[in-house]
Amino acid sequence: MRFCNNESVAGSFIFPEDSIRCLWDISREYLTFVSGRLSQQKNLYNKNEKQKIKSMKTKFLLAGMLACMLGFSSCSNESVKTIPVYGWQGEGGDATEASIQSDFKKWKEHGLTGMCYNAGGFNAEKHARAAKIAHANGLEYHAWIPAMLKGDADSTWYALNRKGESAYNVQAYVPYYKCMCPNNPAVIDYLVSEYTKIAEIPDVDYVHLDYIRYVDVILARGLWDKYGLVMNEEYPTADYCYCDKCVADFKAESGIDIKAMEDPSTCEEWKQFRYNRITNLVNKIADAVHAKGKKVSAAVFPGPDSYAKKLVRQEWNKWNIDAFFPMNYNDFYLEPASWVGKVTQEEVASVGGKKPVYSGLFICRDWQNKANIKDPEGHGLIPSEIGEAVRGSIEAGAAGVALFVPGNMTDEHWAEFEKAIQVK
Repeated sequence: MRFCNNESVAGSFIFPEDSIRCLWDISREYLTFVSGRLSQQKNLYNKNEKQKIKSMKTKFLLAGMLACMLGFSSCSNESVKTIPVYGWQGEGGDATEASIQSDFKKWKEHGLTGMCYNAGGFNAEKHARAAKIAHANGLEYHAWIPAMLKGDADSTWYALNRKGESAYNVQAYVPYYKCMCPNNPAVIDYLVSEYTKIAEIPDVDYVHLDYIRYVDVILARGLWDKYGLVMNEEYPTADYCYCDKCVADFKAESGIDIKAMEDPSTCEEWKQFRYNRITNLVNKIADAVHAKGKKVSAAVFPGPDSYAKKLVRQEWNKWNIDAFFPMNYNDFYLEPASWVGKVTQEEVASVGGKKPVYSGLFICRDWQNKANIKDPEGHGLIPSEIGEAVRGSIEAGAAGVALFVPGNMTDEHWAEFEKAIQVK
């Protein structure tokens, strides 16, 4: 019997061509031999014939076993199975069709299932281009668009903090935090209309909501030093929204004049009112997008009870959307990689396992120099941690994981990641 040394590789499959030919030759030889003997009425079962048939059966079985081991019989898996993997990635200003194609092809080869891609806000033309390229590479396309931040809206659209300052004029933390009020009818109409236009793009599978929240009333613990703050309570500068409509609507709903309270942060009804404002906005967007036959996903803070509600007023387990992407960025919370699995367990339980949760992982690009990087937003998972974060997420019930961002993955990251995403 011939055993074969020559192999060629195509994608994730191995094609041992000589082994296939070998199996075919032996199969044909065995069938010819048996059929020839069956045509003879005499001497079919003499000792010599039985021995020859037994020898041919042995060869046939050995050839079948070889094919099985090499992945070319019905007893082997066709390919290695992996968990669903997404990537958040923003489009650079110099991106071209060729550069997007190159990136998407590379990330698909590394095991990605789909892209949450920011092609420049509500730029329908750019999203159409990127979505088409994604589909050409077998990737699902989520049009990733921040919701509540807008630098050039009408000044009346912006939220007011507890001090009465409009986010249009005074921003918490960073200048780009020009946050609109989610209870403003004009803002709601604008967002519903814009997301609907994106949903009408043929190759867009999901619209992906981001910054669908209030300004962080409390920053994640890992960011305190960066901004020189100690945020052990809700401070007026980052506490939104106290515009006339929000104050009046809350009083009509609860009977409470929130401006008359000495410490509004102690009022649970006021917190719930703002959770509901975000939920109402999300569900209106979702209804419009679903009416176009498309789905909705969202990047959300971890929890929701442990972090999202407390930090940014997101009670996201009440949202009528199709998939959740919690940003389980452990370094932002001064937590180890093992924390990712623990918080994922809470997230999966919060939706009763009824909707998919994709655990968001923050990647450290300059991982060999991580200890010297002062800005926590330059931190993230190093190669030796990524396996624990992925496995912890999946064992906790996540449907998959999402990388922020695949462009930061080094060869060392990919090597560990590709092992971790394999389904045993």
